[in-house]
Amino acid sequence: MTLSTVDYVVFVTLLALVVGVSLYASRHEEDSEDYFLAGRGLSWWLIGMSLIASNISTEQFVGMSGAGFGTTGLAVASYEWVAAITLVFVALVLLPRFLRAGIYTIPEYLEYRYSRSARTLMSVYMLAMYACVALASILYSGALGIQAIFGFDLTWSVWALGALAAGYTIYGGLKAVVWSDLLQGAALLVGGLLCLVLGLQAMGGWDRFVSMHGDKLHMMLPASHAEIPWTAMLFGIWVPNLFYWGLNQFITQRTLGARSLADGQHGILFAALIKLGIPFIIVIPGIMAVSLYGAEIASPDQAYPVLVRHLLPVGLRGFMLAALFGAVMSSLDSLLNSASTIYTMDLHTRYVRRDLSQSDIVRVGRIATAVLVVAGCAIAPSLDDPRLGGIFRYIQMFQGFISPGIVTVFLFGIVVSRTPASAAMVAMLLNPVVYGVLLWTLPEVAFLNHMAITVTVLAVAMATITAARPSAPVAPLPDRGPVDMEPSRLAPLAGAAIVLATAALYVVFW
Repeated sequence: MTLSTVDYVVFVTLLALVVGVSLYASRHEEDSEDYFLAGRGLSWWLIGMSLIASNISTEQFVGMSGAGFGTTGLAVASYEWVAAITLVFVALVLLPRFLRAGIYTIPEYLEYRYSRSARTLMSVYMLAMYACVALASILYSGALGIQAIFGFDLTWSVWALGALAAGYTIYGGLKAVVWSDLLQGAALLVGGLLCLVLGLQAMGGWDRFVSMHGDKLHMMLPASHAEIPWTAMLFGIWVPNLFYWGLNQFITQRTLGARSLADGQHGILFAALIKLGIPFIIVIPGIMAVSLYGAEIASPDQAYPVLVRHLLPVGLRGFMLAALFGAVMSSLDSLLNSASTIYTMDLHTRYVRRDLSQSDIVRVGRIATAVLVVAGCAIAPSLDDPRLGGIFRYIQMFQGFISPGIVTVFLFGIVVSRTPASAAMVAMLLNPVVYGVLLWTLPEVAFLNHMAITVTVLAVAMATITAARPSAPVAPLPDRGPVDMEPSRLAPLAGAAIVLATAALYVVFW
C-alpha cells in the first residue's frame, strides 16, 4: 500500500497526540495507588472506553474478522454479545465485592476468601498466560495487520509496537493507559465504521450483502462445528467470558480504579452497550471479504487487512494506520500495566522484598513492565504458524488451561461459604491436567465444550472436598473500600435493557 505525505502527517499527528495527552495526564504518579490504580479516581466514561479499547485490538480485527471470513461466520459474534451479558453480571455482582475489599489485584481477593497460597498460584498462572499467550498474541496480530496493509517487516513491527506502548506505560501507569485508551478507542471505532460503510458500498448495500452471504449470518451452528457449536452456547462460552471480563486483571484493573461504585458500574454497562455493535464493524467486514477479495486472501487472518488495503483511499490510510497502532497499543499498554501490577503487588512485595517504599514499588512495576515487553516481543514472531488455526482461536483455546479453574474457584467460593482453601488449590492445579487430557483425547470436540467439561469436573472435585472437610464459615471480606460504595440506582435497569437487546439480536440472526 502506498502512503502519501498526508497519510504520514495524519499518522504522526495522531500518534503524538495520544502519547502527549497520556504523559501529561499521568505526570503526578508518585505512589502505588496512583501508578497502578490511577489514584482510584477514574470516572465512568474513562472506564467504559478503556474497557472497549483494551479489549478490541488487532487480535479482534485480524482474528475475529478472519473467523467471520472462514466457516464460523457471524456466529463468532457470540463472544461479543455474550460478553455484554457477562458485563452486566460483573457490574452488579462482582464489582461491589472487589471495590469493598479495596484490592489492587484480582488474585488478592483469593487470599481474603481462601489463602495466601491460592493468591500466589493464581498470580503465577496469570503472569504465564500474559507473557506466553496474551502479550505475544497482541504484538503478533498487530504486526501482522501492519505488514499485510503497509508491507512493513513483521519482526520490526513487533518491536516498534512493543517499544512505543511500553514507553508511556512505564512512565505513567494506569492513568496514562486509560487516557490513551480514550483517544485510541475513539479512533478505532471511527476506523471500523469507515471500513464497514465503504465495504457495504462496494457490496452494493446491505440487502445485496445479505442475499450473497445469508448462509454466514446465523448465530447457531451445528453441534459438530469445530469451534462454536450450539452446545457451547449453553455453557462453554460463558467460561472464557466470565474469566475475561470479571476475573482478568488485564480488564478489571480500570474498574478497580473507579472513583465510586456507581462510576464503576456505569462504566462497565457503557462498555456492554458498545459491545453490542462491535460485530458489525469487525465480523461483517470479514464476511464481505469473501466475495470482494476472497481470491487473494491466503489465510483467514488476512481478511481484514486485505479489505482495508483495497477500500481506503489515499489520505485515509494514515488514519487507519494510526487506528491500528492505537488498537494494539490500547491492549498492549493495559496488559503490561496489569501484568506488572500482579508481579509487583502479589509476588515481589510478598516474596522478594516486603519493606519497599512507595517509590520503590513504582520502580519495580516499571522494571517489570520493561522485562515483560521484551519477553513478548521475543515470542511474538513464532506465532506465525498455520497449525494454530488463527490467532483468535489460539488465544481462546490456550486460556482454557487456567480460566475454567479460576472461574470455578471464584463462583464456588461465593455461593458455598464453607469451601476450604484446599478445594480451591486442588481445582486450580487440576485445571491444566483435565483440560489438557480433553484436548488430547477428544480433539474433534470444540474447545469451548472442553472448558464446560473442565468446569464440571472441577466443581465436582470442590464439592467433594467441601463435603468431606468443610471450613469454618468464611470471615467477612475486609470493608476497606476507598471509594463511595453507594450502588447505582440506574444500573439494574440498564443491565436488564442490555440483556433484552442481546436476546433480540440473537432472535434476528438466529
